[in-house]
Amino acid sequence: MKFRTEINIPKQKNQISYNSEVVLFGSCFTENIEKHFNFYQFNNNSNPHGILYNPTAIENSINDCIANKKYITEDLFLFNDLWLSFNHHTKFSSENKEGTLSDINKQIQQTNSALTKATHVLITLGSSWAYRFEESDKLVANCHKIPQKNFHKELLNINQVVKSLENSISKIKSINPNTLFLFTVSPVRHLKDGFVENSLSKAQLISAIHQIIDYNQIFYFPSYEIMMDDLRDYRFYKSDMLHPNDIAMEYIWEKFKDSWIDPNAFHLMQEIKNIQRALQHKPFNRSSTKHQKFIKKTDSKIKTIQIKYPHIKFYQ
Repeated sequence: MKFRTEINIPKQKNQISYNSEVVLFGSCFTENIEKHFNFYQFNNNSNPHGILYNPTAIENSINDCIANKKYITEDLFLFNDLWLSFNHHTKFSSENKEGTLSDINKQIQQTNSALTKATHVLITLGSSWAYRFEESDKLVANCHKIPQKNFHKELLNINQVVKSLENSISKIKSINPNTLFLFTVSPVRHLKDGFVENSLSKAQLISAIHQIIDYNQIFYFPSYEIMMDDLRDYRFYKSDMLHPNDIAMEYIWEKFKDSWIDPNAFHLMQEIKNIQRALQHKPFNRSSTKHQKFIKKTDSKIKTIQIKYPHIKFYQ
């Protein structure tokens, strides 16, 4: 007897290995996937403009990175004693203008380089809703808690989403024609938009993505469907009843791993997991002979891995 419907996702070709280079853009779900990539030490570069939700914001981020744009003072504005950019998440802000510009430009430069080598580009769309700043008549990536009266809220239609995704793909292919694109829709519900409005927003995204899938270089991973149809129980949500909890995120990661991670990488992933746990170990007596042997053994394992994969760095 079955008590739930499980989504079976086939294993893909051109899977991610320790020789792959992954670049990620998009919503907070992107950052959850990035955490797993970082934990297991895969080559990755994520969200050069911070968390982004709608396709046009992601497109603008990609355009900046491809052009290797250098932000200047005129691209920022001062609000509540912070220097901010309408194209960036609030994490790219500070009271120091030069520091903000330095952080922004450093990330763009790094992602420009990463995109030229990327084997996989993973894009997570969060919402079709976008905000237009009335003063400039431009869509923004983040409102930065500026009063809502200064913005016009609008829903991107399917054609607009398709066009934006096609533009993003085209831009990246102009410098890296062989990269593979993997799209997914965030399982986080944006209920501040309203229940019906959230459903409409997600439907626009899903429909648009499926208009551009070609199963050659453009693929879809059903993270939204896993959450809605497989884990359809509030015990898989955080206390806000909007975000998937740790159990749900681990489950979705396992589905992603089984479908998109090269099985030849599984053994090394387990070794790295053991090392990460060893590095987090807090001994009762750091100077004991037993603990010193433990440290040397762990260091030896790290050096063995780094000989073959120099990009892997463990922080102790």
